[in-house]
Amino acid sequence: MCIGVLWNCTESVDTSARYVFKEDTILSYLEKHPAYSSYVDILQKVNISIISDSKVSQLLSARGVYTVFAPTNDAIQKYLESLVEEGLITEPSWDAFPSEHKADSIRKVIVFNSIINGGDETNAFYYSSDFPNDKDEFVLGTLNDKKLSVRRPQSQPDSIYINDDCPVSVDQRDILTINGIIHQMEKVIAPKDITAADYIQECLDEQKDGYLTCFRVIQACGLLDDLRQVRDEVYETLYQTGQIKDLVGMTSYGFAEGDVASAPKHRLYGFTIFAETDDFWRSEGIDPQDPDLLPKLMQWILDNKQYSEDDIFTTDDKYDSEDNLLYQWITYHILPMRIPKGKLVFHINEYGYNLSRPNFYTIPVYEYYTTMGKRRLFKLIESGASNGVWINRFPITDNDRHGTGEEIGCEADKEGSRIDTESDMAILNDMANCNIYPISAPISYNDQTRDNLHKERIRFDGMSLFPEAMNNDIRLKKASEEKYKHVYIPNTVSAYNYFENMQQNEDMNFVYYNAWNDDWCNLHRDEMKAVGRFDVMFTLPPVPRRGTYEVRYKVLANSNRGVAQIYFGSDPERLPVAGIPIDLTMDCRNALDALKVGWEDDDPNDDDVSAEIDKRMRNNGYMKGPQSINSNDGTERGKNDRENIRHIFVRQTLDPNETYYIRLKSVLDSDRKEFYMDFIEYCPKEVYDNPNTPEDIW
Repeated sequence: MCIGVLWNCTESVDTSARYVFKEDTILSYLEKHPAYSSYVDILQKVNISIISDSKVSQLLSARGVYTVFAPTNDAIQKYLESLVEEGLITEPSWDAFPSEHKADSIRKVIVFNSIINGGDETNAFYYSSDFPNDKDEFVLGTLNDKKLSVRRPQSQPDSIYINDDCPVSVDQRDILTINGIIHQMEKVIAPKDITAADYIQECLDEQKDGYLTCFRVIQACGLLDDLRQVRDEVYETLYQTGQIKDLVGMTSYGFAEGDVASAPKHRLYGFTIFAETDDFWRSEGIDPQDPDLLPKLMQWILDNKQYSEDDIFTTDDKYDSEDNLLYQWITYHILPMRIPKGKLVFHINEYGYNLSRPNFYTIPVYEYYTTMGKRRLFKLIESGASNGVWINRFPITDNDRHGTGEEIGCEADKEGSRIDTESDMAILNDMANCNIYPISAPISYNDQTRDNLHKERIRFDGMSLFPEAMNNDIRLKKASEEKYKHVYIPNTVSAYNYFENMQQNEDMNFVYYNAWNDDWCNLHRDEMKAVGRFDVMFTLPPVPRRGTYEVRYKVLANSNRGVAQIYFGSDPERLPVAGIPIDLTMDCRNALDALKVGWEDDDPNDDDVSAEIDKRMRNNGYMKGPQSINSNDGTERGKNDRENIRHIFVRQTLDPNETYYIRLKSVLDSDRKEFYMDFIEYCPKEVYDNPNTPEDIW
């Protein structure tokens, strides 16, 4: 097993008040202090992995970059006492376990949840001052690939809790050693890892107030089986037995011969529920414990028109039918991915934003997802003026050519529903496969929501198409180590269909390029890429209303790209060709390409000239990149970047009840050219061809 790099002792923060043990490894420090003797004994008995006989104690005695949340003897003893209360053992002793196998599994719980391996990143351990914000998760997972979260009670400024209720010692923290850092724990970190279905059932059995209304509807609609999914065990076996391999030596831009793109260790499932609280329902005259809750809630949905006139539904008591109104209403509250607090939207390279001021937001950033159940569009948005992340908010923005792009107002009926990430009602760490967020106002895919969505340009990141990217912490992981920077997505033909919403041919290797800390003028900086004679197909999100749309494909050009023929339609077996092949190498820094596209730089002194340039490019089937995306931490605007081009490849009527697919196939006889994808746009005709308000440049 490869074990990281030497700890680099250069540190930019003040360490004068910290413990520094330059001659000790983590293990030798723990061995010298009797308070950790039980923990050391366990470290010496737990294997690093199921395929290794090496012990975790050996790991902590070698070079590396580790953060260790070391429980004291008292903490371990209290944990054993809790197992007695649960009936797992009869007395708080290791000798009380019914089998050595069971004892080993408990030892593994203690050890694997207490250590974060920083890998190859120098100084990738966590001082307490570097811990995440309240209710946020650490960027890196523990040895069992679980994310720990942090709670910082406002009433106790010096107190820090891991996973909500495990206190970090105030006096014995930030203990620096040769190969990492130690934080003494007063309680063993042992998450129960229950599923959403188990959690919901437990709340129902106990009639626990908070989300009882929501949970009763979920149960009645037969969704608990879906919410029980945690992990794809077939993929788990294939990976553990070496049948899913890392990708070595794919020569590509930013990826050299001999480099390795790591395949994901797991294929996890996840969910996010956005729920009205029981207090809200009581304010509407609905008792969460009412035996007739379901028909009364159905009537409330009808009375308040929480549906669309175009919807076809039933209102009987067959709630588990996808045709049932209650089923359609509750599934609009659920996304098929577990979204942590810090990833509801992504702030990284939008106009005016700078990573050196991570909490200073500027223009609106957003995500569009497809909900569970009937395929419907779901929008998340946050701006500098919004005070949090909202669902289906449609603000007024300063979006003219010389504007700021920022939110300058929002009509009351377009505010949407605010997501509460701060209060105790936000259930973020209690379940292995789900987060639950309380919301400020009811949500539904009613006519107002659909009409508002139909009046705006819908720009969705390519990675938003794949729930697995969020569930497995692949998308925009804030780590620059190579195994996170280039992630190999197993081939659907020769290995495993990892992204359910992607079909590849066997002549390509698909890699997600995280690009964290790299300066790329993509939406969120990251990109999807592959090398080979690629042929790849994705399912696209639904449109909100029937109408004429432009569908656009954005390219950040360079000479390593290929040339792709796009196919687009609703029959995946017989997709029609959409326009001429797209040359992904076409770069308007080149005079001939600029002439072909019709590119000229905007005239800062004459908006009419700039508008005429945009019109000429559109007549040729192209658009400049959006003003909203920056590179160089805000100093270069995407619209002025001649590598950024939007290709208009479809202009046709689209229907919200149809499922549309995009297929990109290489037209070159080369196995060294890249497939590339950043974002796609749906733009309705009343936006791109509005006679009164031209489409904005953002």
